[in-house]
Amino acid sequence: MERRCVKVSSGNGRSRRVADKWAKSEVLRGDPVLVRHLPQTKLLTEKSLSEMLQKWGMVYAKPIRGSQGNGVMRVELKSRKRSNGGDGVSGKKYVYQLGEKRHVFSSYETFYRSFRRTIKGKGYLVQKGIRLLKHEGRPFDIRLVMQQSPQGIWEATGTLGRVAHPRKIVTNGSQGGTIYPTAYLLKAYTGKEVRRRIMEGMDQLAVRTALRLHTAYPGIKELGLDLAMDQRLKPWILEVNTLPDPCPFSLLEDQSMLRKIVRYAKAYGKTYRLHCKKAKRGKR
Repeated sequence: MERRCVKVSSGNGRSRRVADKWAKSEVLRGDPVLVRHLPQTKLLTEKSLSEMLQKWGMVYAKPIRGSQGNGVMRVELKSRKRSNGGDGVSGKKYVYQLGEKRHVFSSYETFYRSFRRTIKGKGYLVQKGIRLLKHEGRPFDIRLVMQQSPQGIWEATGTLGRVAHPRKIVTNGSQGGTIYPTAYLLKAYTGKEVRRRIMEGMDQLAVRTALRLHTAYPGIKELGLDLAMDQRLKPWILEVNTLPDPCPFSLLEDQSMLRKIVRYAKAYGKTYRLHCKKAKRGKR
């Protein structure tokens, strides 16, 4: 597949890492195209979390500074059915999951006390939850890698799908996710031509994202975009990582993307350790 490329300046030597998720989100929201692909996100407070839950029913809480899915929680507001079989509901319950453990509460106050103890005073974001597409009953998202080529051109150099561990809410390979080719996971939802257009559209979003962030942070040379596909096959930018781990690409049968990622990284002075300890290769 031909990938869209745009030439940019090589930067001024500033740091290549931008750890603050909120700062990156604010930069991207300044773009009128990208903002339509960004789930609503707020700094997490007791009030903002309650408001987002009331509005969306399901949200994700993420550390402002964090990686590999560590500390990410899914939070849900659910209605409870009447136990006597009557009509209507008897109340609500608040549920959050971290790792493999779910916590259930009957009131927002008791829920938030437990939640606050869990985050231990760390800064968090709350993000509208996207109902992900699934593979064999497990949700998946898409990792797309952007890099500057030796000629100073931003290119989409790799894409893969990440299927969540059966008992977890994050898809990261480091959290036991399973790696598949992106096209294989989308095959169940689209025909060949639609799938090609969807993947080209994701590349275009990624290029625009790279250009926007590079303007704000000229030192960056690579990005890893985590993209969610909703039930209407619309792509959403969940997160952008300025230090993407290419290790999951080593689990794909086709190694051409990995070779290109490594080659481009070497041109800007970076090498990788390609030893995946927890990610799994998907069986087809």
